[in-house]
Amino acid sequence: MSSFIPADPTALAPGVAQSDIAPPPASPAEAVVTNDGFFPDVDPVTLREAYRIRDAVTPARLREAIVTSIITAGDDLAVWAAGQKAQGYTTLAAVPAPTIGGDSRLVALYRTAIGSYTRAQLVERQADMDLTGAGQRQVTDLADTPAELRRDAVYAIRAMLGTGRQTIELL
Repeated sequence: MSSFIPADPTALAPGVAQSDIAPPPASPAEAVVTNDGFFPDVDPVTLREAYRIRDAVTPARLREAIVTSIITAGDDLAVWAAGQKAQGYTTLAAVPAPTIGGDSRLVALYRTAIGSYTRAQLVERQADMDLTGAGQRQVTDLADTPAELRRDAVYAIRAMLGTGRQTIELL
């Protein structure tokens, strides 16, 4: 049996300087998504952690889903937000509401809506983002997940608006 033991394990190949070796690329920073000024900005890193969004979802893809979610929630809350602005409130956090964990209840509900809409969108478009490496979950197990996430977002928005969760139709 033979083995090779280099004289200096830290030595570089002949003709290669330490400055020639590039460090591994750093993961791209995920910049905060700036909102309209009334509603709070969205931090992708915090959202990624809170909603278990894996690194397989690129920062660009996550940002696109967040922007779409902000637009969707903004459309749902446009009339309500205009009313709050007319009363002189310049931000969602300034609107009188009970605080929970140091945050306004309304801000917490808004974050829930954005997080739920974002995750629903990502799961719909990348069905394998929620699968484990061992493949223990089937794609069919995720079939109801986007609907449930959208439901959670709608519930959060309805709570902000002060409306109930039930929709009743007269036939």
